[in-house]
Formats: sequence, structure tokens, C-alpha cells
Amino acid sequence: MSAFNCTLRREEQAVFALRGLYEEYGYAPYKMSKFEEYDLYVRNKEFLISDGVITFTDTDGKLMALKPDVTLSIIKNSRDEAGCVQKVYYNENVYRVSEDAHCFKEILQTGLECMGDIDAACVYEVVLLAAESLRRVAPKAVLDLSHLGVIDGLLEGLSADVRGAICRCIGEKNAHELKAVCAAYGIAADVTDTLQRLVSLYGAPTKVIPALKALVGDTEAVATLETLTAALVAGGYGDMLRIDFSVVDEGRYYNGIVFRGFAEGVPDSVLSGGQYDRLMRQMGRRGGAVGFAVYLDRLGRMPEAAKEYDVDTLLLYDEGCDLTALYAAADGLRKEGSVMLQKEIPAKLTYRQVYRFVNGEVTPV
Repeated sequence: MSAFNCTLRREEQAVFALRGLYEEYGYAPYKMSKFEEYDLYVRNKEFLISDGVITFTDTDGKLMALKPDVTLSIIKNSRDEAGCVQKVYYNENVYRVSEDAHCFKEILQTGLECMGDIDAACVYEVVLLAAESLRRVAPKAVLDLSHLGVIDGLLEGLSADVRGAICRCIGEKNAHELKAVCAAYGIAADVTDTLQRLVSLYGAPTKVIPALKALVGDTEAVATLETLTAALVAGGYGDMLRIDFSVVDEGRYYNGIVFRGFAEGVPDSVLSGGQYDRLMRQMGRRGGAVGFAVYLDRLGRMPEAAKEYDVDTLLLYDEGCDLTALYAAADGLRKEGSVMLQKEIPAKLTYRQVYRFVNGEVTPV
């Protein structure tokens, strides 16, 4: 890692790494205003991570908000053309209540959106980029995948309130409460049993897919999940993939494939996304959409790797030496790591090796 990168916070390092990744796949940078009309968030509040929104009255009397979310703004300003697929990524500050501090914070967030006439290839590409994003920002990470069509098939015909109550239990993996809720709403015993078994399914696709077929049959949703995960395994991401039906959507904005990414040492998800065609419909767009966001503030909770030394090399010099030769010698040593120049060895400083610069020569001490 370069000395420049060492001075950056983990979140800032992630922005640079992910920007390069997304541009490799043809995603264009998207820049937007800090403000949106408050009404946009009122109409779609279930889509937001945090209910809190900072508002102010503009000079023309409109109630405005510091944006707590990026996806809604991108959809609002996207092209709505038949046959068009728009691929964009963003690095934006959002303003919402932080789960760390429980107060409003300015949070750096990155992510991407693929909108319009999307197909299976678009969904695969976005999920692949989600997996690769995790791999680039976290030493150890897991991507949990689900398909909402599996649950929707079991809950067909139920009201939004009933579906929401059941999905909350599924999301919490609370099989006992799930059984009680199903009984309260008169859900058939066989459906209740299937839902309870679905909650317990978790693991690698090769393990879960056969069990899922035995539980609900070889439905279109199961076939889609199987095809997608098989392609990801073939692409080298099998070690980080898990199927987990607790990845649900209570707000009914998402459909199809949904996913969450987790990094070792962080209790909450650091990445979240999926298909959100229903949100596109609500906002008057004809196409579909799939995307994800990386919550860079949560990456800051990852434990820092312990440093073995404060500096790799300590180079000692005498006052009045040839500065050009001294710094040329230091530059040569930096090929092996960090170098600190000192006239004497500082107290409590740890280092891998120490050299002395005398008369243009570097010698080990």
C-alpha cells in the first residue's frame, strides 16, 4: 500500500477502490444535489434506512430536505426510455441518523444502480459487483442472497399488514413468533410449517438449493436463484455466498433477488441491495432496476489489523549531511516499506530494521 493510501481513512480507501471497479464495468459517475423536495421521502419513507430527515424551507417556500438516500434521487432524475439501460455509480454524502451515535451525521456512501430494460445478465452483473465490492473492502466477508418470489408464492393473497408481520418474523429468524403470527391470522398449517422450515434454511447454495426444491418445488424463483448462484460460484465467489431467506423486504418495494453483505467484526450489514421494480412503478418508471449501496460508515467499525512495527525502516543521519543523497537513499529503502528519518532512535518506536547514513553510504546498525 502506498504512503498516500496509508493516510486515508478506511472509508476513503474504499471509495477509491470501488470507483475503479465500477468504471471497469462501464458504470458512469453520477453527481447530484445535496437537496431534494421533502415530499419525495414522505411518499417513499418505507424505502429509507432511517426515518429521520433534516428539513428546511427554501427561499421559494418549498419544504426541502438534506438527502438521506441516493437511490430515490437517481430514479427521479433517470431517463425513462424503452430499451434503455442506464448504469451509474455514486459517491455521495447522505444525512441521516447514524446507528453508531444515534444522532444525525453526514455519512459517505457509495453504490451503483442499473435501471431500465434490465434482464438476467444485468442482475448477475450487479450481484457480482456486490460480491467483488465486499472482497475489496473487507478481508473476510459474506454475501447473503434470497429471492422474494419464494416467500411471495407462500403469502399470495394476504394483505400487506399480514405479509409485513410474517416478514418481520422471517427477518428476525423467529420461528416461534412466526408460528404465533400465522395462527393469529388463520394461515393454513401446511403453509405455516413451510415458512418455519424456510426460516431455518441457511448455507452454501449447493447445500440449500436441493433442500429448497424439496420444500417448495422447482419454482421459477428457485430456478432463478439456482442459475444465479451457480454462475457466481463458477466466477470464483462460492466461498462467500450464502442463501438466507431472512433477507426480506417489509416495505414491498423490492422483488426478485435481494442481498446483504457482511464483514467480519461488524454486527450490521455493510452492503444492501436487490431488484426494486416495484419502487420504479411507484415513481412512474416503466423499466426495472437493480442496485446496491455500501455503507461506508459501518466499515469504520471493522477492527484494524495490528501493526507489527511503527515503521519498517529507521534511517539515522547526521546533521549537515548531503540532503540529496540522503533522500535518494531513503527512496531506495521505501521499495521495501515505510521509512522514517531520524538523527537518534526515538524512545518506544518499534521498527523492523535500522540503518545509518554516513558519507553517502547506507549501513545496517
